[in-house]
Amino acid sequence: MDFLDMRWDLIWDYREFFINGIWVTIVLTICGYIGGIIFGVFLGLGKTSKRKWLYWPCKLYVDLFRGTPMLVQILIIHLALIPTVFGQSFGFMVSGITALILNSAAYNAEIIRAGIESIDKGQMEAARSLGLTHGQAMRRVILPQAIRRMIPPLGNEFIALLKDSSLVTVIAANDILYAAKIVSGAHFRFWEPYLVAAVLYLLLTFIITKLVAFIERRFSIDYNPRKKREGRVDV
Repeated sequence: MDFLDMRWDLIWDYREFFINGIWVTIVLTICGYIGGIIFGVFLGLGKTSKRKWLYWPCKLYVDLFRGTPMLVQILIIHLALIPTVFGQSFGFMVSGITALILNSAAYNAEIIRAGIESIDKGQMEAARSLGLTHGQAMRRVILPQAIRRMIPPLGNEFIALLKDSSLVTVIAANDILYAAKIVSGAHFRFWEPYLVAAVLYLLLTFIITKLVAFIERRFSIDYNPRKKREGRVDV
C-alpha cells in the first residue's frame, strides 16, 4: 500500500469506536491505579514489617505478580479465577480492572517500600522518643517525607499501566486497541487504525506526564509559587 494513499475517512466512520475506546482505557487505568495504590500501601507496609507473618505473604505476592506476564494474569482472572469463585463471568471491565489492580499493587508496593526505607532511620527513632507509637510515627513523620520521593516513580507506574491496559483487549475489551482491530479487520487496512491508536496512547501519556510533573513541583520542598511568578530562585 502506498503510504501516502491513506484512508482517513475510515477512521472518521469509526470515530465512535475510538471515542468509546478512549473512555474505556481511561476508566480501566484510573480504577486499576487507584485500587493498586490502596492495595499497594498495605503490601508496601507489610514488606517493611519485621513480623514474618506479614512480611512473607506480601513478599510472595509481589514476587508472583512482578514475575509473571500481565497478559497471563488477565487470562487467568477472566477465564479461571472469577468464573470459579463466582460461578460466572462479569465481563471484561470487572476482569480487566481486577487484573490491573492486582498487578499495579505489586509494583506500587515496591515503590512505597523503597520510599519508606529511603527515610533515615533516625527519623523513626526520634519520633518514638517523643512518645509516638510506630503507627503514628509512620503516618505523621515518615510517610509525608516519603511521599515526595515516591511521586516520580508512582507517576511512571501510572503511565506504564495506561499502556499495559491495552492488553485487556485480549478479553474483548472495547478499548482503543480494540477499535483499531475492528477497523483493520473490516477493511484490511492497518496503517490508519494502528497509527491513530498509537497517537491516542501518545496523547494520553503526554497529558499524564505533564500532570505528574506538575504534582511533583507542587510537592517539592523548595517549590514556592510566589517566587516562581517573580522569577526568583534561591541560591
